[in-house]
Formats: sequence, C-alpha cells, structure tokens
Amino acid sequence: MEKIITIDGKQVRLKSTAATVKRYKAQFRRDLFADMFKLGILSPSNPQEGSLATIDLANADLSKLDFEVVYDLVWLYAKTANPEIDDPITWLDGFDEFPISEIIPEIMDMIQSTMGAKKK
Repeated sequence: MEKIITIDGKQVRLKSTAATVKRYKAQFRRDLFADMFKLGILSPSNPQEGSLATIDLANADLSKLDFEVVYDLVWLYAKTANPEIDDPITWLDGFDEFPISEIIPEIMDMIQSTMGAKKK
C-alpha cells in the first residue's frame, strides 16, 4: 500500500509491504506487533472465531503513547517508499514539527494493512 501524506508542509511518500514487520524488527530490534499491543491500538485476534486483530483508536491509551514507535513506523514507511532517505534521526531533523495527532489518522489504513488487521 502506498500513499502520500503531508508532514510539516512537506509531501512524504509512504509505503507498506509484506516485509514491513520484518524490516521494523531488523531496523529497531523491537517487535512491531508487541509495540502496537502496548499502545492499546491493536486488540488480539480470536483464532477460534477466525477473526483478525482489530485496530481501535477509541481504546488507545494516549497517555501511554510512545512517540518513538510512531516516529519509527512513519520513518520505516518512508524509507520503504524511498530507500535514499537518511537514518531516522537525520530524517526527523528535516522537519520543524511532526504532529503525531495528525499523522496517526493518516497512517491507520497502512497500519491495518501491515498488521493484517481490520478496523473496529
């Protein structure tokens, strides 16, 4: 899945693929599924019912929101779309602001695609 979002007035192309979860682990040494569960955004699936995991922002505990996870995931999507971008810190330094509250709704469909989840 590909899309273009605006961050700090700049057009940023993002791309998620089947390899996103593996890329996240290789780059950041953390498990993307575990990070999403910690944020409260992802609810576990029930394999006996054949249901997928669900993403529900209404249940997200924003006081526990780890901005690093969002920064890292957006960078990973951008890096997948454009392998020429810099390392995460250098890339983030290119923005004066990084409005997470505006970015999360823009990337929810990509997170759903990445996680094999459905929206609740």
